[in-house]
Amino acid sequence: MSGSENVATSAMYQMQRFTWVDYVVFVFMLAISAFVGVYWGFFKKQTTQNDYLLGGRNMKVIPVSMSLVASFVSGITLLGSPTEVYMYGTQYAYIMGGILLMSIFMTQVYLPVFHDLKITSNYEYLSMRFDNRVRLFGSILFTFTLIGWLPIVIYVPALAFNQVTGVDIHVITPIVCLVCIFYTSAGGLQAVVWTDVIQITSMVGAMALVAIKGTIDVGGIGIVWNRNMESGRIEAPNWDPRPTARHTIWNLVFGGLIYWLQANSVNQTMVQRYLALPTLRGAKWAVVLFCIGISILYCFCLYCGLLIYARFYDCDPLQTKVAKAKDQLLPLLVMDVLGDIPGLPGVFIAGIFSAALSSLSTSLNSMSAVVLEDFYKPFYKRQLSERQTNWLLKGVVIMLGILCLGLVFIVEKMGTILQLTMTLEAMTMGPQLGVFSMGILMPWVDALGALVGGMTGLAVMAWWCLSAQLAIANGLIYHPHKPLTTEGCQYNYTLVETVFHHEEGQEVSPILHVSYMWYTLVGAVMTIVVGVTVSKINRWRGQAYVPPAPKLLAPIIRRLYRDPPHPTDERFIRAYDCDKNEVNSTNINMKPITECEKMS
Repeated sequence: MSGSENVATSAMYQMQRFTWVDYVVFVFMLAISAFVGVYWGFFKKQTTQNDYLLGGRNMKVIPVSMSLVASFVSGITLLGSPTEVYMYGTQYAYIMGGILLMSIFMTQVYLPVFHDLKITSNYEYLSMRFDNRVRLFGSILFTFTLIGWLPIVIYVPALAFNQVTGVDIHVITPIVCLVCIFYTSAGGLQAVVWTDVIQITSMVGAMALVAIKGTIDVGGIGIVWNRNMESGRIEAPNWDPRPTARHTIWNLVFGGLIYWLQANSVNQTMVQRYLALPTLRGAKWAVVLFCIGISILYCFCLYCGLLIYARFYDCDPLQTKVAKAKDQLLPLLVMDVLGDIPGLPGVFIAGIFSAALSSLSTSLNSMSAVVLEDFYKPFYKRQLSERQTNWLLKGVVIMLGILCLGLVFIVEKMGTILQLTMTLEAMTMGPQLGVFSMGILMPWVDALGALVGGMTGLAVMAWWCLSAQLAIANGLIYHPHKPLTTEGCQYNYTLVETVFHHEEGQEVSPILHVSYMWYTLVGAVMTIVVGVTVSKINRWRGQAYVPPAPKLLAPIIRRLYRDPPHPTDERFIRAYDCDKNEVNSTNINMKPITECEKMS
């Protein structure tokens, strides 16, 4: 190692000032989470499946809203969003317009349908509206998305912990994951929600602390603003109509709307907690409070990105290797501004891990619901006792948690987190939203159309997303970042410049240059187009059409769409063939029928 490299490495280690007080704060956060699991698992026992998965459908609006924000804002957001601003500017902030539009569509279109049906897994809806094949397709998509996403959620805070302590990520991740698996498996949804309430408080406090102290150290908000304005990081809306532009007002608002609609409106991890509220009015209020909370937290994250540049405006830590990865920039800032005050870095790291724990616990709980409701009940006639159900749910939590922990080794080899996450999610998110939207908004789409449309959308988006990521990894697609310099560095370093070579024959298809913000929208539209086309072809071929009952459609569609009553018995939403072992019918009052009934 050269002398200059030694100096840069020394500067990096000077940032790692995690004291015993910080460790105490961090361990205290984990202990609180474990205690909540013990309380709800052993002192407030979850006696039924309904208690374990839905909190008895009697949760309160404010705790659920805080839980929704906590679980959605993972460490990916807390670390990825500031990095986005530091590298590319504030254009990403306009995605909050998409969040606002999402709240309108969700409360008026999707949420009323799911809440009125009183279901546990939102994939139950797909069997009511279509059939078990479509239900299984949706459940499998959710499972693979979750398995791909959770290792990233676990890895990101471990990266932050490594930056401020030097502790290897493969040492800290097992410890934190085991705590999360314990309290989730023991306490069910009640434990998940109440730990989320504690963890979102820790998150907001940590980000506010960094923002306030960092601003003071830099010299005030005026300095932050001026340095970012001079570098071009504070941006007006980009009205560029080209789909290849990375971030524009068009893809952030409209592409962001579809991304958030899928993530919040038809995603089991989110819908499950809306269904835990006793009334539709309460669920709608939870959506509103969620949007307010998520916007506030986004503002903190984006401002911290401006703060990182204001602090390191003349000495980029990425080029000097003080920060080993882009997503270590915020932890670097934290140690720079809070490192001299014992306990405060511990508060920040506890906040980052809180974000990961809330996302992980919610996902594990939701996956247990999907395995029980969508993989076991529709295909196995044997009724499980409450004790057997309890062991199945807890077993799923434990096994999935261990699997995702192992997959962290793969995530470690990947690139920038924010874009990577949204790109890989889009492979399944678009088709999934398309299938649910056809069911809720298009009464003429049948089961075969929904299934073929979903599978086509998945195949096309998998090719598109993976090809684009491969091209980015090989340097064939490059997004220029804002100017960075090392002219003001006070220490020696070895500058390593990355040059992208585009040799003859290496040019990629123009479609791969399309912004990742359009992926979910394209996947949903493609699924719908194919689904509608196949359904029309089936109708032309003379296939019998069974119209869906009104409660399976969005309220606005119920008013606009008038179809003849059910041809067999209008008391039932759907009549199933017992010989095919399809899901049980459900009557118009939404009370489940336990036996398969043949209609005369």
